[in-house]
Amino acid sequence: MQIDVITLFPDFFTSPLQEGLLGRALVKEIARVNLVNPRRFALDKHHRVDDEPYGGGVGMLLKPEPIFSAVESLSVLAKPNIILLTPQGQPLNQPLLRKLSTEYDQLVLICGHYEGVDDRIRHLVDQEISLGDFVLTCGEIPALALINGVVRLLPGTVGKIESLKSESFEAGLLDYPQYTRPSTFRGFEVPEVLRSGNHQAIEKWRYQQQLKRTQERRSDLWEKWLKSFQSNK
Repeated sequence: MQIDVITLFPDFFTSPLQEGLLGRALVKEIARVNLVNPRRFALDKHHRVDDEPYGGGVGMLLKPEPIFSAVESLSVLAKPNIILLTPQGQPLNQPLLRKLSTEYDQLVLICGHYEGVDDRIRHLVDQEISLGDFVLTCGEIPALALINGVVRLLPGTVGKIESLKSESFEAGLLDYPQYTRPSTFRGFEVPEVLRSGNHQAIEKWRYQQQLKRTQERRSDLWEKWLKSFQSNK
């Protein structure tokens, strides 16, 4: 997969893209990340990419010309998706990450900044995505989260594909609690069923824990899962 990032701060991505599973996936060319600074396409001698909003207001907006030129400079693959990272977008979740990882061969991520972007930039994009109902200082943070979430779903990134299937949100439920050695730590015991060797009992316990955790911690997910479960009966 090709991932192009339109960002005023390409150094923001340097260390995260070199670490852990994500770094190894990029070394193996499971995905490629190309960082493009729109300042290269600014029209004035000062490489200015922002300006005051028409009608007045606080802060500065990203100008349309450098963003359009940066996107138009890219080589376009067969199935691209141009995404603006903005608090006004569709919330990022696991089903959306799966869709992005399977339906496209190129993602172009536009990182917003300052007080936002000139609204004409939205004519460029196919989709707007938000990390959640809160405001950050830059679009680089949600862009990095999206890259991480997509690349880890690509074949070859995670060694055991089965580990992806039992994670939180994959079946509409939160993940079950997990433990490792020692069996006793500061008076806290690993549940006996997990040490029993009875795989059927373990699977049942894990499923029950998923139901319990989701109901207790995420009532929104629980209601959605219940509707889906009842409709599939």
